[in-house]
Amino acid sequence: MSGRERILGRVRRALADAPGEDTPIERAYLREHGDRSVEQTVELLAENLTDYRAIVHRCTAADLPATLAGMLAARGSKTVLVPAGLAREWLVEADAEQVADRAESTPHELDRIDSVVTACAVAIAETGTIVLDGGPDQGRRRITLVPDHHICVVRVPDQVVSSVPQALVRLDPVRPLTWISGPSATSDIELDRVEGVHGPRTLEVVLVDSQPSEEVNS
Repeated sequence: MSGRERILGRVRRALADAPGEDTPIERAYLREHGDRSVEQTVELLAENLTDYRAIVHRCTAADLPATLAGMLAARGSKTVLVPAGLAREWLVEADAEQVADRAESTPHELDRIDSVVTACAVAIAETGTIVLDGGPDQGRRRITLVPDHHICVVRVPDQVVSSVPQALVRLDPVRPLTWISGPSATSDIELDRVEGVHGPRTLEVVLVDSQPSEEVNS
């Protein structure tokens, strides 16, 4: 008997009691860990974003234009990249030159942009993750990977969920999904952390308070 036959024989014996292919397998996965209120879920998101070295701001919808203008001014940004579907009123108070997201833009042109402002598809509290799906208010994936400073606006609580399973049901798997947990960072074998290698060196997240939504913990 060859080694291959011995291995396959062991596999067959191990699977002898396994259910057939037509037998459904019950997987009772947890959809979230713990029982949190809406506010606790949002606070967990802010805590985990901060833990990943993202800079977190909170404001109301009415204060968002002033908040974004102040963030861009504090950064010294002279240019800001704007997706085509971003709400125009968000940047009405910003002094930076607004640059449209264009398919013809080269990586060198994008690299010269000071900041980019986008919305998001969903934010996951338990992992501190922001997910972009390339929607009109988020733009092409590359505009959030090349510029060094990314400001992402999250509508609270409508776009906040507790867990990854809750996020997945909101996302279209055929869209170009970008999962962001803090600014881009990597470490070498000596664990020296370097930020900005695979994306923005600085990630700022604005949690914009709005009316409560029943979908937050659904």
